[in-house]
Amino acid sequence: MTEPSVWQKRIAGEWHGRPSLFDHNGTWCGFEEIRRSSDFVDGVTTYKMDGGLIGGGPLAGQFRLGAPFSFGVVDSDANRVYTGPDFFGTGQPYGSFVDSHYYGPGWQVDLNTWNQVLPDGETQVYSSVLYQGWAVVGCFNGLYTRTPSRVDELIEAETRNGPVPYILPTKQAGAFTGELELWGADQKLRGTVSASIALEPIDLLRTRRTVSWQGAGLDRVFTAETRRDGNRLFFEGPQAWGNAIGFGRASFQSLHFTDVWKVKAREFSIDAAPGMSAGRQLAVVYELFHGGNLDSVLHGLLEWRS
Repeated sequence: MTEPSVWQKRIAGEWHGRPSLFDHNGTWCGFEEIRRSSDFVDGVTTYKMDGGLIGGGPLAGQFRLGAPFSFGVVDSDANRVYTGPDFFGTGQPYGSFVDSHYYGPGWQVDLNTWNQVLPDGETQVYSSVLYQGWAVVGCFNGLYTRTPSRVDELIEAETRNGPVPYILPTKQAGAFTGELELWGADQKLRGTVSASIALEPIDLLRTRRTVSWQGAGLDRVFTAETRRDGNRLFFEGPQAWGNAIGFGRASFQSLHFTDVWKVKAREFSIDAAPGMSAGRQLAVVYELFHGGNLDSVLHGLLEWRS
């Protein structure tokens, strides 16, 4: 390959962040100071990650390393293959979002990493759910920027906001709305979807949630009463059933409809901050499955309207 892939061009440069580390229960444990870059030179792509763990509690011994990460990538907009020595696996881009599954020998965990570049092109929503076999052992997540003038501001904000739990408005009715991109499992753009997550609070722990997706051949509206128990969320019908767990501002969801469709999702509250309030920007990714087969990926940024 003489030219980098579209995804590789999208993430060129050095990205800075301070993602938070959570244990399997969603308890905040510390930060990882990270500088991440990927270079395409003479047809070869190499990733480098430099930084270090701050805190970590009982997980510190597993996730603190004494040297930077470095690994090769077979660059492609179809399948990106991570060739080691520090990560082995693959990733699939869907426009400005990539879903990666790989193994990290240094951390001794399997990872499912979701990287979503927001419409500004300079902000990245990152999460890595960490597995031992099929069991979750932790999660890293947070925001990154590659704009030098924004680095100090972002690091300061991530230090303040990283441990904040995902909690949507509990007393004010309104909706998160916006235009999302729909990508097929074949990694081709199907079009734009008008999306809405309408919230009607019932009490401090229960909310009636109505989700609408309209456009690009996707036509679905469903309502579910949601119940929050700590950082866990339960979707209790009548048109969607499932649950979710929050690792800080990110909620990882599994939803089952009353037909053959189901959804694996991440909703990330971009600007949630300490205090008795909720954020106004929600970065969303929904992987839609027809039975056991991935059909499409829906992603983008939603804004709160009361």
